Amino acid sequence: MQPIRKVVFPVGGLGTRFLPATKSMPKEMLPVVDKPLIHYAYDEARAAGIEQFIFVTGRNKDAIENHFDHAYELERTLGDKRKGKALATARAWLPEPGTISYLRQQEPLGLGHAVWCARHVVGDEPFAVILADDLVQAETGCLTQMIAAYQSLGPVNMAAVMEVPRDKTASYGILDPLSDDGRMVQSRGLVEKPLPAEAPSTTSIIGRYILQPSIFKLLGDQKGGSGGEIQLTDAMNRAIGDTPFYGYRFDGTRYDCGEVAGYIAANVALAMARDDLAAQLRPQLKQLL
Repeated sequence: MQPIRKVVFPVGGLGTRFLPATKSMPKEMLPVVDKPLIHYAYDEARAAGIEQFIFVTGRNKDAIENHFDHAYELERTLGDKRKGKALATARAWLPEPGTISYLRQQEPLGLGHAVWCARHVVGDEPFAVILADDLVQAETGCLTQMIAAYQSLGPVNMAAVMEVPRDKTASYGILDPLSDDGRMVQSRGLVEKPLPAEAPSTTSIIGRYILQPSIFKLLGDQKGGSGGEIQLTDAMNRAIGDTPFYGYRFDGTRYDCGEVAGYIAANVALAMARDDLAAQLRPQLKQLL
């Protein structure tokens, strides 16, 4: 079975919920403690053994490209001032040359369209997709967990899933379960953003996927779905007859950093997980609460 070597990061969104902060800065560059969201996504992918990192960008996303490149003036200044620790923080983690690709999603036509834009770079092999908005705090990265499960199943489409309140189903892709062993949920169908009364379950997809390359043809043939956009959920649903779909219940906590409250919660949670910050932060949080 082919290994998962490539990941697609759809990073073309406008981030309107964070205006005015995102007026001139990509939402994926919003910091959680001291790293931008997209850096956490990159670290998760690299820890899972990913070798090629594909960013599908939009206008005004140059800051993402700059983040994953050398900052020569900064590095020279830090070196001159003998700030070795800061210098290592700035560049020790940088990707190897040739491992990153950038593509432009010229129109905001949805997640499915963003994934489709990466078809020529991905080629004819299974691949992962990570949405940086969904930050998962876990001892073992969410994608690492998924790849281990995928290797025991064979060529399937897979997404990370979690349970959501029924009144929130209209915000998610929802599974219609066929079987459920507590960890893996095989689905007979998928519904994009169903109304609570029409949702077949409360098992929802979050922003982690492992997909077969056959998904590209379905995305290319697809017309607009919910919201007039090309939905990845719709293409995965159409594929089920030929490619089984599984939801994977991961170990960890997901923070929806596409929403302001979730983003703030992620900052607090990740700061409190750090020994150098927790002791300073705990009395301040107690005072606020």
